[in-house]
Amino acid sequence: MDSSDTAGAQGSGARFVTTHWSVVLVAGRADSTRSQNALARLCQTYWFPLYAYVRRRGHSPHDAEDLTQEFFARLLERHTLAIADPNRGRFRSFLLSTMNHFLAHEWEKLSAQKRGGGLRILSLDLARAEERYDLEPADNSTPDKLFDKHWATALLEEVLNQLEAEYQQADKAELFASLKQTLTGTGESQPYAILAARLSMNEAAIKVAVHRLRKRYRELLRVEITNIVADPAQAEDELRHLFTALAG
Repeated sequence: MDSSDTAGAQGSGARFVTTHWSVVLVAGRADSTRSQNALARLCQTYWFPLYAYVRRRGHSPHDAEDLTQEFFARLLERHTLAIADPNRGRFRSFLLSTMNHFLAHEWEKLSAQKRGGGLRILSLDLARAEERYDLEPADNSTPDKLFDKHWATALLEEVLNQLEAEYQQADKAELFASLKQTLTGTGESQPYAILAARLSMNEAAIKVAVHRLRKRYRELLRVEITNIVADPAQAEDELRHLFTALAG
């Protein structure tokens, strides 16, 4: 195991403990600090799919900002976890169903004076979110299907960010920047000779580096999927669902 592998093993282990959805489900009913911190970190990673979902439901950018912020403020302040169903076990499903309940029953109870006035528990880059939403191609899919697609995209971005951080920690930022394109497509479609020349490596060494990169990416993907289901046995099904959502 090289330095990047070592850094990855240490980093992902610490993150696994503090962001696992099962930690939230098990400890949530006791309103523990650990469960709240775990939930906050998960929400920080996966908030954009909810923002896009609210926009897709017909709300304006301003209202979508207020709704998203208020939703997370209420989610993290109240004992919402008491309604989480461990048998369903997917953080994705829990967030969407809770948001639907909020849109249908809770938001309308707030007075106009209080709109947007809730506590900002999470730091969300909502201005950038609207820019990202505007850049998305036209899609006739239902809000629910688009939510799953955004969720899958957010998950893969999170995994890629973790992988990049590991390579930076191991002083291999240039290697990662050059090889990250190889995470998609086949080995034959990648310009290994060009990469070798750019990095002053031979093609055999490039192939080994690509193999390690892809292996570590798969490992981090598995950890992240396990982080957002209550039972590791659900990971394969969740992975299939999300890749189907991406392809749809």
